[in-house]
Amino acid sequence: MAHVIRIGTRGSLLATTQAATVRDALIAGGHSAELVTISTEGDRSMAPIASLGVGVFTTALREAMEAGLVDAAVHSYKDLPTAADPRFTVAAIPPRNDPRDAVVARDGLTLGELPVGSLVGTSSPRRAAQLRALGLGLEIRPLRGNLDTRLNKVSSGDLDAIVVARAGLARLGRLDDVTETLEPVQMLPAPAQGALAVECRAGDSRLVAVLAELDDADTRAAVTAERALLADLEAGCSAPVGAIAEVVESIDEDGRVFEERRARVRGGAGRVDPGAGIGSCGGRDWGSRSPRSCSSWAPGS
Repeated sequence: MAHVIRIGTRGSLLATTQAATVRDALIAGGHSAELVTISTEGDRSMAPIASLGVGVFTTALREAMEAGLVDAAVHSYKDLPTAADPRFTVAAIPPRNDPRDAVVARDGLTLGELPVGSLVGTSSPRRAAQLRALGLGLEIRPLRGNLDTRLNKVSSGDLDAIVVARAGLARLGRLDDVTETLEPVQMLPAPAQGALAVECRAGDSRLVAVLAELDDADTRAAVTAERALLADLEAGCSAPVGAIAEVVESIDEDGRVFEERRARVRGGAGRVDPGAGIGSCGGRDWGSRSPRSCSSWAPGS
């Protein structure tokens, strides 16, 4: 009988839906797989995420892997601590969903159409900081709970609007609720937002190879760049930092095509090394208002 890959996941509808896409992809590739639900501190507590410390959504999943209760775990990549844990490896980063943030507001309104003093809910210090920076006179309110709970805050009239990740709404089939999708120029998303990280024990070479079948190279390049900028800022996954990166083809003065990883943090923009050191910008001051950049290129094949 073939070994069944046990995939650890948080118990929320969004988490199990995300993990199910990984399970289904493995099954489609000829592997046996099943989901195992693990309770995490972040799910049990309604305190602000920033007050709970590092790894509130991931520690329990990693402990389950280390104990042999599960073989792999599916995380929202933006929830993973910035510092790598040598016990585990991110064996696969599947194709990314839309990384942008989305507004769900009463009466189909956009952010700019909300009256001054409107109550806008968010669980994210990053979103709260950028909402205040827009200068629209909105009142920001803390927001916890699963996605349905957050959406109900608007439909019940407790809040005038919420700002959440568009990817989560898409995965649950709730895009019809979106009243505005925020472009990065309005609100930079969290590093790795919209991406999943499929993690397993670093020493399990067989499983690493199996999970690697699900890896998307462009998504890995982009989110690695974004998280490297987060590391350069010595910021955690709940810090008020935004980043967006994309892989584009460029042509140098000799007509050679090369890949360029372009990352942007706050008001700055930079190019990121496409080699092994992707994302590292030598400790440059990404927090300043003026653009900072570092770049290198490799000729296309």
